[in-house]
Amino acid sequence: MRRGSGILMHITSLPSRFGIGDMGPGAYGFVDFLSETKQHYWQILPLSPTDVFHGNSPYHSSSAFAFNSLLISPELLVQDGLLGEEHLQSLPRFPDNHVDYGRVEPFKKEILDQAYENFRSQNSKQEYDAFCRENAHWLMDYAVFLALKSHYGGKVWNEWPDDVRTRKPEAMERARNAFHEFIEKVKWQQYICFKQWVSLKHYCNERGIQLIGDIPVYVVYDSADVWVHPDFFKLDGEMKPSVVAGVPPDYFSETGQHWGNPVYRWDVLKEQGYDWWTERIAHNINLFDYVRIDHFRGFQAFWEIPASEENAINGEWVEGPQADFFNHLTKTFPDLPIIAEDLGFITPDVWELMDRFGFPGMKVLLFAFGNDLPTNPYAPHNHVKDCVVYTGTHDNNTARGWFEKELTSEDRDRICSYIGRKLDASGIHWELIRLAMMSVADTAIIPMQDILGLGKEGRMNQPATKEGNWEWRLLSSRLSPEVSRKLRTMTEIFGRG
Repeated sequence: MRRGSGILMHITSLPSRFGIGDMGPGAYGFVDFLSETKQHYWQILPLSPTDVFHGNSPYHSSSAFAFNSLLISPELLVQDGLLGEEHLQSLPRFPDNHVDYGRVEPFKKEILDQAYENFRSQNSKQEYDAFCRENAHWLMDYAVFLALKSHYGGKVWNEWPDDVRTRKPEAMERARNAFHEFIEKVKWQQYICFKQWVSLKHYCNERGIQLIGDIPVYVVYDSADVWVHPDFFKLDGEMKPSVVAGVPPDYFSETGQHWGNPVYRWDVLKEQGYDWWTERIAHNINLFDYVRIDHFRGFQAFWEIPASEENAINGEWVEGPQADFFNHLTKTFPDLPIIAEDLGFITPDVWELMDRFGFPGMKVLLFAFGNDLPTNPYAPHNHVKDCVVYTGTHDNNTARGWFEKELTSEDRDRICSYIGRKLDASGIHWELIRLAMMSVADTAIIPMQDILGLGKEGRMNQPATKEGNWEWRLLSSRLSPEVSRKLRTMTEIFGRG
């Protein structure tokens, strides 16, 4: 990665009139802001489907391949002749500063249903048919999965009747016929998502801005991926997970983290040439210029917990596919554009794996100023060139919220000594941005909330909580000329422009 800087902000956080950020004018306006301030990267969170029941998390999805249809822009549907201007009048009153998913979902459903009916009346569907052919390895299965899930009242797939639970060919044929219209609508929504995304990506790349996507290592049990490929996962005789993923107890949690995701059977994946993972990587490389892999250490070794356990204490480390997996991938993708999320409990063999394949890791400044500051790998004086430095991530408090709410007086004194002067909450965000920008690290990524100097109200996600997350939105009025000037100046001074 070239020396440069960029901004971390998810699509849902963009300004729009429709209660949630989308791939329409607000996204293009943000790209213009990135270009004007000489940024080279825009990092987002997973674009996967979300649901209210699981807190709208983009890391808890029904598909590793599908798009979140809530990100479709109604204004671009008007431009394509699939909606009339009248459909964008008399809108519900949505809040501007956060996403109210409970109100957004029914509105978007109504808009998309109308656009689909208009699409059905069109004669030319060649582009749509080509999309369906190119994505046949996942698209139909995903659409059928959603149709059956709706038909069976939202039940988890292993509670469906045996013939559809085990995907008997005759049962699948009946489902495709019985739910044809539902399935076609899902496929069309995915087509529109990808069409709008490809256009946005082209706009970014034309302006020298590269997109950084995000892949969670694990998938959700109640997903099309596990339903279609149960042999890829450690399931029991009832097709439920026998073991699940998580992380062991550590300084931050006495009981560890019990995620509940099914664990891969890497031996089976290897026997099949890692085909499913190869398709997943190819899919994401097509969508993004770089891909951050969340919980990268799971490829080296992963914490496996018996599914009957309530917490993560009684798990064990199990070897992952390690270099064999990436040796295979590099045969198809000689230059894998991967950023490894290497936060948390990381052993030397994980860094050895990253070094072997040239994957940059992450340095987070909010983790840098503890008692071990002189030797802390996140401290700027210990950074290496081949890494990505962040002030914080989507799981952290904002820089200001961290300074105000999470630090001891000793921590604050230590930061002030490091920077060389007395600091207060009103300016801490620019001081951390300056440290990130001046770092030797090739790439610096700053959350939008830190550029704006927001407090805890701007936090995107608080792990281990289920409400109030993934809702923050940018008010377009906050992108003032002063903010633009300051960000551009700092970007140029430290050679990132």
